[in-house]
Amino acid sequence: MSDYRIRGTAADGQIRFLAATTCGIVEEARSRHNTSPVMTAALGRLMTAGLLMSADMKGEKDLLTLQIRGDGPGQGLIVAADSRGHVKGYPIEPHVLIGPNDKGKLDVSGALGHGTLSVVRDSGYAEPYSSQIELISGEIAEDITYYYATSEQTPSSVALGVLMNKNNTVAQAGGYLIQLLPGTDDSVIDMLEERLKGIDSVTTLLQSGRSPEDIIEEILEGLFPQFAEEKQDVSFFCDCSREKVGKVLISLGKKELMDMVNDKKPVEVHCHFCNSNYIFSIHEIEEIIKK
Repeated sequence: MSDYRIRGTAADGQIRFLAATTCGIVEEARSRHNTSPVMTAALGRLMTAGLLMSADMKGEKDLLTLQIRGDGPGQGLIVAADSRGHVKGYPIEPHVLIGPNDKGKLDVSGALGHGTLSVVRDSGYAEPYSSQIELISGEIAEDITYYYATSEQTPSSVALGVLMNKNNTVAQAGGYLIQLLPGTDDSVIDMLEERLKGIDSVTTLLQSGRSPEDIIEEILEGLFPQFAEEKQDVSFFCDCSREKVGKVLISLGKKELMDMVNDKKPVEVHCHFCNSNYIFSIHEIEEIIKK
């Protein structure tokens, strides 16, 4: 199953939903950053959240950035997603090794610790909108739910999951976001709450062969979900390039570039998001100075 996201409404427009499967994206992030299992799970959950939350953005330059900073050994995560279904992200400390939590699962909360979640929406034109909350669990799905309740006053149910194979590759990854719109009938709320009580975890559902559409139809059975459009492909994508890195070097100014030349050592620039390195020779730095 390729990675994609879906969206739509239910209960005659009283509920909106989004869902995604992201196994390939999370596996690519794991491979690029060589993350330990618990940090793969943490990063995969936040990247999936980024894809769900960015689905409403319309502009070509719109960008959603999610940043978690914590006092746990993992220290935090940074994820960026755009309107076209592209997402990238990295963990501050990728190699955390800690034991499972009291449920025998990967202890994402223990890896991140106490801290904050920051959400920044940037349209590329006006001043970016930024909001920050305290982490209430560090499990990420609960924290995104709390963000919507406090910062956007939107009752939401968020589920995010990453399932690992025994060889520490990614077996399944995905999630869903279900929200109540203003004026939702109490009967609809009661029905949704009842449906959510009995639903299995996202990874259990995906591992059993269910698609995002199947998951939504199971949760919203009796509430008549309507899928608004064709599914949208999503992917890990970093827009860094040698040309862009060269422009960054130009912005440093002639004096700093001359210092680099005088050191007589190639300059290496690292992209945290995709873990790529760009090496510029002394001759290339001299050419940048000439420009």
